[in-house]
Amino acid sequence: MWKKCEGCGEIIHQMQLEENLFTCVKCNYHFRVGSKEYFSILVDEGSFKETDAKMRSTDPLGFSDTKAYKDRIKESIKKSSLNDAVRTARGKIERIPVVIACMDFTFIGGSMGSVVGEKVARAIDLACKTKRPLIIVSSTGGARMMEGALSLMQMAKTSSKLAVLAERHVPFVSILTDPTTGGVTASWAMLGDIILAEPGALIGFAGPRVIRQTIGKELPKGFQRAEFLLEHGFLDHVVHRKEMKQTVARLLRLILG
Repeated sequence: MWKKCEGCGEIIHQMQLEENLFTCVKCNYHFRVGSKEYFSILVDEGSFKETDAKMRSTDPLGFSDTKAYKDRIKESIKKSSLNDAVRTARGKIERIPVVIACMDFTFIGGSMGSVVGEKVARAIDLACKTKRPLIIVSSTGGARMMEGALSLMQMAKTSSKLAVLAERHVPFVSILTDPTTGGVTASWAMLGDIILAEPGALIGFAGPRVIRQTIGKELPKGFQRAEFLLEHGFLDHVVHRKEMKQTVARLLRLILG
């Protein structure tokens, strides 16, 4: 019934949190939300039609760490009610037809495996075919180590698909939420025609701790947060979640004329 804000410590009632789109009324801290919530925030009611919903990961390497990968997949499906870490759909944003993909951190840390790469690639193909603008909402810890090189190959596959999308002059808006790291940052997340981010989102390839250990220096305050990246030219705009739908729609209208 109650949630504690990680930004300011405010205790917020669940109903008030939902009404404020899972942001703190006091300090504007953005709580992590799943793909279901983000679809409801961005997509017009009644226009949502999911694509490739039944795709599931296999265990191509027979991988096992603290538990077998195939068991981890089953556990994640049961826990999250998702088949993998991304959902793709057709829909409308303020009556503008779009193709939209939204990652979900609750499924193995939003990691990018073969299914995630394939579903994103198919969403790009659909945007090419229908000439609908493409929207991708990223929330991920990076590539899925349980699939090894097969996971890393998704970076090249999706990036090459986006090159074709650009040649067809179909707009692509990339939305970065907390966190967006690893192989996703090194591929489609930073290839948008317009790159937006939520306030305070952690964005980067490697984490701050790894970078600090590598270079042996203290990092600047707010390093890898959305505001820092905007100041240094990596983003186009930092947008509050309550304004994200209107901002995306306004940008699409400007691009589409």
